[in-house]
Amino acid sequence: MKYIITGSLGHISLPVTKNLVAAGHDVTVISSKQDRKSEIETLGATAAIGSATDAAFISEVFKNADVAYLMVPSDFSVTDYPKMQRDVADNYVQAIKTSSITHVVLLSSIGADLRTGTGPIDGLGYLEEKLLALQNVHTKFLRPSYFFANLYSQAGLLKHAGITGSNFGDSDEKLVLVDTRDIAIEASKQLLDLSFTGTSVSYIGGDERHPKEIAAILGNAVGKEHTPWVTFTDDESRKGMLDAGLNPGFAELYVQMGQAIRSGRLQADYWKNRPAVLGNYKLEDFAKDFATAYQQR
Repeated sequence: MKYIITGSLGHISLPVTKNLVAAGHDVTVISSKQDRKSEIETLGATAAIGSATDAAFISEVFKNADVAYLMVPSDFSVTDYPKMQRDVADNYVQAIKTSSITHVVLLSSIGADLRTGTGPIDGLGYLEEKLLALQNVHTKFLRPSYFFANLYSQAGLLKHAGITGSNFGDSDEKLVLVDTRDIAIEASKQLLDLSFTGTSVSYIGGDERHPKEIAAILGNAVGKEHTPWVTFTDDESRKGMLDAGLNPGFAELYVQMGQAIRSGRLQADYWKNRPAVLGNYKLEDFAKDFATAYQQR
């Protein structure tokens, strides 16, 4: 079968590509970077170099495919990320309509069911909604939880202020965490099996820990016992991100995501449809990686 993989050779798309090629499939990987071409071809895949924001390019690449793995790229250089998300979503959906694609696996996110009010996740909710309207296309929405990698942003705060925190964490709710390796395992499984029909959702989680526990374990990993988790106000959180160099548009999106976590809305559907099996990578595993990154700062 002919597969289209978006996301270049990122932490998820790379192992997915390897698994599909190993299974004998015809795989085309879309990348915006010309210097990825030889690396993609070395894997045994075809490289399609271009931008997901280019509708004509996406339509041409998708045209004769059977299966598409979709993800919306992150680009911290754009001033209006939500618009870029919607543009990419529209390009994907239009390309699928004019292609022979019958199965789609979307890397969505926990909270996408809310559609709005979740910051950077809103664009994924928009894409889910558009895919639901397609005829004769089977879709699987993968909704991973909060990436462990997001916690690397705590390193500077921990090193210089001796605390961790965000604009959530003052309730009894645990934060659901996941590693990209566990996402890649589930994405590969769904793409290889293609046993899903209609539209279905799979949540992906690796660990479930309260922010105070996260703070303590990360603090212990770097020799700072009893590190507290501080729940900042939205204004404090926004200012901290701006001071760290994040552009205002993204800072506002992450404030909104924190608000959705704080209210309990973001993870509500996860708890209703919690996966029977969690991933293998746990907070203690991440703490070791975090400690290495912390020492390098």
